Amino acid sequence: MKLIVTSVLITCILCAKGQSQGGLILISDQFSFAEGPAVDSKGNIYFTDQPNNKIWKYTSEGKLDVFLESAGRSNGLYIDKDDHIIACADEKNELWRIAPSGNVEVLLDQYNGRKFNGPNDVWISPAGGCYFTDPHYQREYWTRKGKEIEEEALYLFQGGILTQVDPDFIKPNGIVGTADGRLLYVADIRADKTYVYDIDEKGNLVNKKLFCNQGSDGMTIDQKGNVYLTGKGVTIYNVQGQKIHHIDVPANWTANVCFGGKEKEYLFITASEKIFKIYPDWL
Repeated sequence: MKLIVTSVLITCILCAKGQSQGGLILISDQFSFAEGPAVDSKGNIYFTDQPNNKIWKYTSEGKLDVFLESAGRSNGLYIDKDDHIIACADEKNELWRIAPSGNVEVLLDQYNGRKFNGPNDVWISPAGGCYFTDPHYQREYWTRKGKEIEEEALYLFQGGILTQVDPDFIKPNGIVGTADGRLLYVADIRADKTYVYDIDEKGNLVNKKLFCNQGSDGMTIDQKGNVYLTGKGVTIYNVQGQKIHHIDVPANWTANVCFGGKEKEYLFITASEKIFKIYPDWL
């Protein structure tokens, strides 16, 4: 894979943190469908433009570049403790690990000899467990038609072992866990529900419970444990599953969210052809 460093002019409303409180800041609106924002150890944000097959990087200093061309039609991303990007590479239904240099390693491409439906979103626990959702969205660029795996399921890849941990979804999508590694949230976007699991000391998921009656594309959690769901704007729930805030976003669809910046002080929102950031003055 070739690493591309192509600077572009950021179509951004530049303002200081104090001026941006309560308001969205447009970073750029040049994408076809922005997805999968993830933050590295320095606060830089990586995100995908899935139809254009690129991964972009937005630095904590405000510079926007193409990080990787031919990005496997990646959707959701997560960055591990070594600053490798774990990417749901939808083009060939694979899970990738991308080094900071841009070199790509295919981690997974099948379960029990059958191709995945299409890994969509991923989260890495502090213990290193890789949890990901595998819904089926038929793509026009696929040669295959239909599923090889009937279940649209949740998986765990840990210690070199892949396990289908929960097949009981209509269409699982967004996923995120808590910083302490004790809870995992997974959205069933077709059922319009989000569930929460306890994670035991071995990484197993137990005590699945309904968290709220709303599905989500991508998801994130803030330092208070509030859960951020996407779709039409961004809706925020407290740890009890009560709706506490909503962010109206001027886009047809908000696909994903994460916190980033030097102090993780901004919420980043990928929304159709746009990416925004906002200073969360509600916290």
